[in-house]
Amino acid sequence: MSVLYATHLVRPLKPYRSPGSPQAVRSQHVSRERLPSQIPMQAPVTPAGSVSTGETPLQRPPVAISSPPSAATTTRRRLLVSAGGLLLVAAAGNNNAASRGEAAAAVDLGYDPVTEAERAASATVSQRVGEAVRLLEAGRELQARGEFAGALASFTAVVSGYKELALSEYARVGRALVLYEIGDRDESITEMEDVSVALKGYPEIHAALAAALYADKHAPLLAEFQFNIATLLDPHYSDLAYVRDTKHWPPSLVASLKNFITLT
Repeated sequence: MSVLYATHLVRPLKPYRSPGSPQAVRSQHVSRERLPSQIPMQAPVTPAGSVSTGETPLQRPPVAISSPPSAATTTRRRLLVSAGGLLLVAAAGNNNAASRGEAAAAVDLGYDPVTEAERAASATVSQRVGEAVRLLEAGRELQARGEFAGALASFTAVVSGYKELALSEYARVGRALVLYEIGDRDESITEMEDVSVALKGYPEIHAALAAALYADKHAPLLAEFQFNIATLLDPHYSDLAYVRDTKHWPPSLVASLKNFITLT
């Protein structure tokens, strides 16, 4: 049993062939012929996009190289731009000419933008302004001659009859000055205070109010404030000759201003 078991375990040996024998040469030739077929071939590399989608990859378009415009092209473009500008100017001129023609035609047809009612209202206002100016000038002339009663009547007529006009405020200035001479001084000072607000920055009313506040109300600080406003705007009001001979103030108001300036 041991001998038989041993014979099964022993591998049969291949017959020995010498290198120069025909069998050895044929086996080597067969091995060389089969060798190339045994080398694995690599698959061609395909881009990922073509493998996944099955489409042929797009080639990159060639880069276009632009050349600078020639002198002839530049000149042609300038000519085109100039021609376009000339056309616009011509069109604008035609429009202006048409507008002028329409305006001339409207004038020829007798078109008037102002109505008859507006023209009548303008004439009425102009007439009232002229009347108020004449009364105001008359009051100032009477004041300069020392006729304070007549001046007071003229100034009062402007204030009461032409309140809608701005020049009535200047008539109130003259009325306050004349009232200080021949009327109630308290009423005169009240008028001055009101007008100093309405005509703020008018130096004459500030100077007159300063003199009245100092002499009649015994308010030197308020008088100093008003006088500073007047002299900053017009330094002439610190000159007694100016207010007496040029502005024609009443004598009593000139005396009050003198007392304020000299602190007497």
